[in-house]
Amino acid sequence: MLDINGNKIFVLDTNVVLHDYRCIYSFQEHNVVIPITLLEEIDRFKRGNEIINFNAREFSRELDSLIDGQLLNEGVRLESGGFLVVNTNIAKDEYLRSIFWEDSPDHRILSLAYNLSRAHGPERVFMVSKDINLRMKAKSIGVQAEDYETGKVKDIDELYTGKNIVEHMDSHVIDRFYKEGAVPAGEFSLDDDPVPNEYYIMRNGTKSALSVFNRDSGAFRLVEKKRAYGIHPRNAEQTFSLDALMNPDVRLVTLSGKAGTGKTLMALAAALEKRRDYKQILLARPVIPLSNRDIGYLPGDIKDKLDPYMQPLFDNLSVIKNQFEEDSPDYRRINEMVHNEKLLIMALAYIRGRSLSKVYFIVDEAQNLTPHEVKTIITRAGEGTKIVFTGDPYQIDTPYLDSRSNGLTYLIDKMRGQSLYAHVTLEKGERSELAELATNLL
Repeated sequence: MLDINGNKIFVLDTNVVLHDYRCIYSFQEHNVVIPITLLEEIDRFKRGNEIINFNAREFSRELDSLIDGQLLNEGVRLESGGFLVVNTNIAKDEYLRSIFWEDSPDHRILSLAYNLSRAHGPERVFMVSKDINLRMKAKSIGVQAEDYETGKVKDIDELYTGKNIVEHMDSHVIDRFYKEGAVPAGEFSLDDDPVPNEYYIMRNGTKSALSVFNRDSGAFRLVEKKRAYGIHPRNAEQTFSLDALMNPDVRLVTLSGKAGTGKTLMALAAALEKRRDYKQILLARPVIPLSNRDIGYLPGDIKDKLDPYMQPLFDNLSVIKNQFEEDSPDYRRINEMVHNEKLLIMALAYIRGRSLSKVYFIVDEAQNLTPHEVKTIITRAGEGTKIVFTGDPYQIDTPYLDSRSNGLTYLIDKMRGQSLYAHVTLEKGERSELAELATNLL
């Protein structure tokens, strides 16, 4: 690599490119090194319909557009001021051969970073990887390593919750909520300015009122506890959730919380309650293969392979159906909607590429999506579509995401304050006393 300037040198791991195909533009004035091994690995990911396949293809196109007759081994200047170069020096010296005897793509990339570190100084060279173990290996041989931070939320503990508790609210204000249904924001004070569709529990002794801030009217509206297709909210958080889920002016909703808080159940019940406003209800979740084994290892056709992953969605549907007698119209209506595909449960991979108009679209386990995947889903929304993302940012099933970098956390952080958006963090488990105890202690 040409030592054109004294800026830092960032060596990219393949998983960074598969996470964000525009990652090469995220390093400001510094230099970016693409190991030749990365290009070899990208070839294996170009075919397919998953987001990593899309990113692999787009990254190749991005590189091709940058070259413009130049040679990548000599370096291409980026608009940020740094240089992009493909490096082929993956040779292991005797020290590395004695440690990493296996010839794997990870070890080739690690060798390249090690060689650059020796040539340009360990203070300048950084390996960038989403793989925690590979970062540990790099640091073990004296190579600086870091996670890819673009798109990460700074502090997960400060993430927007969508709800507040106001103690010692004037009694006459609470009385006005029940008498008038709304109270202008300027008629009482809060510690912080509210954002659109932010929810509040206002208390004064034994009196309390649930409310939500409406930016258009500049007032707080009373939130009443409403039933949705046989499901009754059991706490203030679930009441807030149903309000957002059934509000036609809110087109994007996120619900986060631990297992058993009712995120998916509330979303599905609200969708069924508002079914007349939409052509179709779609429920989808990403398929995360267990033990790093692809679903192709499972027996049966594609439906048989996917059913185990979709079962939690069917379980929530069964909870709602069981609120009614089997011969009741509400019970039969759900079966009819499933049969006619007015209510469709499917893997998220089969949603991509569609244009979704007048659809109530629920995406479960959204914490297993990347920020780019979340953006791709939302940009498919046509007129009259409502999208709901549910998940737990602390229960990540994919190795290259964490509580700060997953798509659900990123979405909550970026969408806060938008009039079309509402969020509620659910904290109280309602599945059972046993489930709540296990979630908190185990």
